[in-house]
Amino acid sequence: MARGGFRRNKVQKQQGKGELQAVTSEGPFIEWVGKPEYYRHQLTIDGNQYRYESDSTDLGVEIGDMVVFRFVDHADGLIVDRRSLGKWIDPASFS
Repeated sequence: MARGGFRRNKVQKQQGKGELQAVTSEGPFIEWVGKPEYYRHQLTIDGNQYRYESDSTDLGVEIGDMVVFRFVDHADGLIVDRRSLGKWIDPASFS
């Protein structure tokens, strides 16, 4: 079956896991009328800098927590996908 037209290869998202070491937040920002305000967070996870945007200042995770997330290695840096940041639960301690 033939595919017509131009198809761009989709950038594969990577998965990450590590200890959240630092968070700096700035905002709220509004880019255009009608867009809800959002906050930019700079996350330091295992020594790497990641950028994350959310609609609130509360991330749902604390400094020192083990976190899991999906991210893209972009020209601007490492960008965490929206709504993919979460706390990692150790299965051995879960009862």
